[in-house]
Amino acid sequence: MSTEIKAYGAQDSKADLKQMTIERRDLNANDVKIDILYCGVCHSDIHTVRNDWGNAKYPSVPGHEIVGKVVEVGADVSNFSEGDLVGVGCMVDSCLSCSACEEDLEQFCEEGMVGTYNGKDKHLGGHTYGGYSTSITVREHFVLKVPTNLDTKAVAPLLCAGITTFSPLSHWNIKKGDKVGVVGLGGLGHMGIKFAAAMGAETIMITTSPDKAEDAKRLGADGVLVSKDEDAMKEHRGSFDFILNTVPVKHDVNPYLQLLKRDSTMVMVGAIEPLEPMNGGNIIMGRKSIAGSLIGGIKETQEMLDFCGENDIVCDVEMINMDEINTAYDRVTDGDVKYRFVIDMQSLKN
Repeated sequence: MSTEIKAYGAQDSKADLKQMTIERRDLNANDVKIDILYCGVCHSDIHTVRNDWGNAKYPSVPGHEIVGKVVEVGADVSNFSEGDLVGVGCMVDSCLSCSACEEDLEQFCEEGMVGTYNGKDKHLGGHTYGGYSTSITVREHFVLKVPTNLDTKAVAPLLCAGITTFSPLSHWNIKKGDKVGVVGLGGLGHMGIKFAAAMGAETIMITTSPDKAEDAKRLGADGVLVSKDEDAMKEHRGSFDFILNTVPVKHDVNPYLQLLKRDSTMVMVGAIEPLEPMNGGNIIMGRKSIAGSLIGGIKETQEMLDFCGENDIVCDVEMINMDEINTAYDRVTDGDVKYRFVIDMQSLKN
């Protein structure tokens, strides 16, 4: 059984997003029903709607940075109650029994995690619909507790941009005394700066744009390295313990690899596409590594939210109404947002 609700989505890759009606399943015993208050706008939403990755399913209803209030719980739900402030991130299901899931790495589920949108809907058939909607019903395991001391609307992008940057910093054990570079100042990069600084690292913003220096320091960076400044790049060569590369498009990684110390790592979280050719000498000479990282598992995502609550960390956001989403997509593509859009979902309910 299912219930019809309001949503916003696109019928094909060329269409604007418009109001539509979708179905949500009725509550199962281990489900949590959530009234959506806010939903962040991720660049992945745009890639999916416009079928940039070639795997979009239509109608497409994006949104995987969801914050809302619990309105109903199933009979077997034990961790949530009506009225709780909760979040839902990039996934809503997995097998929970493979080696990855057993290690709290549901994002790497060997049977494939179920994306919050554009995934395989195990209950109603077809594909999943995301947070550009008035409500969502999610398996309890994939629901997160949101710290109530934080600015609720600015929590939403933590469910993707936040965990995407927190996870590698945590996995590579960034700590006080480390020198960390964050490449690219956008939706991901601004969170990388906040997290690295809160972890006690000397945090350096690495950018092609000198005019971003002031904002980077406001966010917590100790310094700014302009990658087009050859003398400055030489001065910092071989000095970084870790580099978080958030650039979302094809680019030359060789100059950044030269910044790493021996046995240090650069982690890619932005560019899901071919990179410029890499010179093997830049990793062989110094036993350096280049790695990738996705989001985190549910346990780590909850740890990230708790860390944010303890350190008063949220995303820098610009609020929009649901009917402004198509303009917002164009602005994201043009880099015209500091640093994430968040939709006030009340605007869809009215």
